[in-house]
Amino acid sequence: MIEVEHLTKHYGQKIAVNDVSFVVRPGSVTGFLGPNGAGKSTTMRMIMGLDRPTAGGAIVNGAPYRSFPDPLRQVGALLEAKAVHSGRSAYNHLLALAATHGIPKARVHEVIDMTGLDAVAKKRVGGFSLGMGQRLGIAAALLGDPKTLILDEPVNGLDPDGVVWVRQLARRMAADGRTVFLSSHLMSEMAQTADRVVVLGRGRVLADAPIAEFVAGGESGGANRVLVRTPAPDQLFGAIGSEASAVTPREDGAFVVVGPDARRIGDVAAQVGAPVHELTPMGASLEEAYMALTRDDVEYRSEGAR
Repeated sequence: MIEVEHLTKHYGQKIAVNDVSFVVRPGSVTGFLGPNGAGKSTTMRMIMGLDRPTAGGAIVNGAPYRSFPDPLRQVGALLEAKAVHSGRSAYNHLLALAATHGIPKARVHEVIDMTGLDAVAKKRVGGFSLGMGQRLGIAAALLGDPKTLILDEPVNGLDPDGVVWVRQLARRMAADGRTVFLSSHLMSEMAQTADRVVVLGRGRVLADAPIAEFVAGGESGGANRVLVRTPAPDQLFGAIGSEASAVTPREDGAFVVVGPDARRIGDVAAQVGAPVHELTPMGASLEEAYMALTRDDVEYRSEGAR
């Protein structure tokens, strides 16, 4: 378990993390989301004892990370995949880490096999691609068979097979009763991986909820969203009138209607004689809910996103 209480970090006049509190429980995957500059990496670094908080604190498995005599067996972390001696081979890097904890060589071979590094295990890390570097970082995180896993952008640079592998790994670790805490900018992947999300914006907690609950309160504020195809949009939507808070045309000729549910739209269509070719209730997506929540907390915004 990870317990963060009133965690705060100042860099001069800049407040990177502002009174952040949340709990990451074992047995589920908790996603950590937020725009660039939101404070996610700083929070993870403070949990790992790499940055000293200005105020507040964090404990992992009941104690501060720095207090563990065997940290690799308690917490496996990937915070910076490039933090490896570039002249060492992947095998020697893992072997050196294992030696610090009395971890047998057999475990080094196990994690190399688990992470798909067999073919490059004897090659120097300096020549690794970004994806291979990520796999090596995850192998190091798994080396001590830890109770808790903390991964910052673990799918960065991975091919589709690697992304699926990380998802399955996270789900398997959680199903095994371990604590899994990971960040990612891939909303579609987080939606398939996480059970719960913690969302930061400008150093503050914006949301801490089960993913289904978070999505349900997303962009449309919990309102119905229905995909409608009709050759008579003026007739149908004119009859619906103010019941629809928004009618948005799509490039494929369909419309997304926010407000009335599918049954109500069908009833109105029947009343006015407007043909309907499709009437499909739409669930909000994690991406929509996230974008709606963080709209005012993005530090660096592109012109097209305004």
